[in-house]
Formats: sequence, structure tokens, C-alpha cells
Amino acid sequence: MNELNGMALICFSHLRWNFVYQRPQHLMSRVAIETRVFFFEEPYYGDTVHFEIVNPIKNLWVVIPHLVNGISEGEAAIHQKEFIAGLMTTMNIKEYILWYYTPMAMPISEHLRPEVIVYDCMDELSNFKFAPQALKYWERKLLKKADIVFTGGYSLFKAKKNQHHNIYPFPSSVDLKHFIQSRQGLEEPFDQANIPHPRFGFYGVIDERMDLDLITGIALQREGWHIILIGPVLKIKQDELPRYPNIHYLGMKSYAELPQYLAGWDVAIMPFALNESTRLISPTKTPEYLAGGKQVISTPIRDVIRDYCTVVHFASTVEDFIRVAENDIAYDFSWLGNVDELLKQNSWDKTWKDMRDIMHRSLYIKTNKFLQINSKAHV
Repeated sequence: MNELNGMALICFSHLRWNFVYQRPQHLMSRVAIETRVFFFEEPYYGDTVHFEIVNPIKNLWVVIPHLVNGISEGEAAIHQKEFIAGLMTTMNIKEYILWYYTPMAMPISEHLRPEVIVYDCMDELSNFKFAPQALKYWERKLLKKADIVFTGGYSLFKAKKNQHHNIYPFPSSVDLKHFIQSRQGLEEPFDQANIPHPRFGFYGVIDERMDLDLITGIALQREGWHIILIGPVLKIKQDELPRYPNIHYLGMKSYAELPQYLAGWDVAIMPFALNESTRLISPTKTPEYLAGGKQVISTPIRDVIRDYCTVVHFASTVEDFIRVAENDIAYDFSWLGNVDELLKQNSWDKTWKDMRDIMHRSLYIKTNKFLQINSKAHV
């Protein structure tokens, strides 16, 4: 069975569709090839109550609630429930799947009666800075209601596996065709073109997960090295960011632009801090950097070690990082061959196919149980 039998999918996400292109966008864009997807974002707060719907790709609609500043949580939930009810009527949504990235959507959706409930736990959100206090409470409720739980990596799977009976690890995948463009000598972006080499590059969200001391130490000890940081700055004040002539903040770039920037780097880096917020992460950028043909230096993140220890270099201190960069990196065909072999079976297409197969099995089991109960009731 290769389709969702006409069932719509309603996705509740803490990440906005037009934010950094990550797991939700990769998966939901593939779901939209098979059925309608309604991507429900968290609210914006302003002067009016309304909701807007945009249609960025075929078969996928982004639903954006707008609420009034200062509104209570109860009122906010009532409005969003009304939005959902109106959406389901307007778009003629009858049979559907609920897909959660955030447990904080439970108050506005737990009254719904979907065919299947999926919790795609891509991160341990409760470990992130400024996480809502109620997040753990709502996650417990979601875990009780969910038919299926997916996790964004193996460390997260181990942390959650005893909390649900039907849970599966799905580490970050890669769009190989997109990032392999970086190996083909793409035109240099204007804002990177004049940055000297060697270049050490990072793209992604710049937040509390970044080891700013590590970045500072590298910049100070190797003034001829240039560190390029691409992405939005969140939960960090601008005056907390290290500012030196050889650190370059290029801002947020579109997903389409990333291969151009990656192509111009000498080394890709993942300078994550080793703290609670990174303990269970599985960075999407790891296979993307490798697909682009770039050597990678990462701090020792558990899932990166588990999945990529044969092709990624690890360093936890400034001294280690410098030593690895100066002595351990060798560009040869055997390394690239190992990368290509490792990534050969790693794709978002395959991830979605495997997830869909699990959903079909769960739906079949759930439906059979339902039919058995009904048949007994009529004996």
C-alpha cells in the first residue's frame, strides 16, 4: 500500500514553514505528494484575531493563527479550536491523521478524532532554553494518546523507548541530490566571495546549543582562519556573540542557497556545546555537509559519533579543534568513497516510506481491533 487512502494529514509544528528548512519541511513536502497536508503553526500575537492560509507547495497549506496580545491561554485555545473546526469544514476534511512536532498543541487538538496519531519527537524540546513549563505535562498526555512515536535519533529513542509501546528511531536524513551540487563548483555567493581562506563554515540556528567559547578560542588562536556562521540568532543577545574580524555572520539563507555557501568552505563545523540541550540531538546538517563533500569537525555529540564516527572528526576543546584541522584532515578518494557508501541508503524519501509503512500497519491493527469490538457488541 503506497498511499494514505485519501486521508488528510494535520501537522502541528513548533517550527514555522518558512523558518530553517528542517525535518518537518522535508517530511511534510513528501507527504504532500500523496495527500493533502495542513501545517498548523503556533500563533502570532498582534492586534486582531484571524487566521491565514498560504499554499507554498502543491497539496500543502500552512495555517497561521493570529491572536490578540495579552489574551489568556484559555481564550487562545478556544480561538484555535474554532480555526481548526472552520478549516475542517472549509477544506472538507473528514478522515485524517494528526502528526505532532510539539506537545503544546494538545490543548487545541485533543478533542479531535483522527484515524491515527503520530508524535514525531525530533528533539527533547523540554531541554531547550525558554521551554514552556507545561511541555512535559502535555508530552505525557500525547504519549498516552499517540498510536506511533518516531524519534529524531537513537539517543532520543533510548530516552523515550520505555514511555511508549510503538516507538521507532529515525535519525536525520539527507536530500543527496540537493547537497551534492556543492561538489560541482557552484558560483560563489556575493557575501562570501571576499572572505579569505581557509574557511570553516556552519549553517543552522545560532542559539544556546552553540559553544561560543570554542568559536572565540579558535578565532583568537588562529587569526588567519575565517569562521562563517549562517543562520538566525535565537535566544542569544547580540552582544553575547563573539565579534572578531575573522568571524563572519551572514544571516539566514534559504534552503536552495545552502549548497552554494557550502561549496566555498574548506571545512564544515558543528561547534555544539555539550549540555542538556544537545545531549539528545541528531543534527540534520551532518549528512548534508558530508553529501556536499566537506570534511566535518564536530564536538562529540552522541548521535554523530554513533552514526558518522568513520567519516567525521571530533574535537571538544580549542586545542583539539586546531590539532584536528591542522593534522588530521586529508582529502582523498577513499574518504569520499566511504562517505558516499554511508549516505547511499540515507534519504528523506526512504525515511518517509518507512514511516508510512509503519503508519499503515498501525492503522490496520487499530481498525481490526475496532471491528472486533463492534462485532462482539452485536453478538
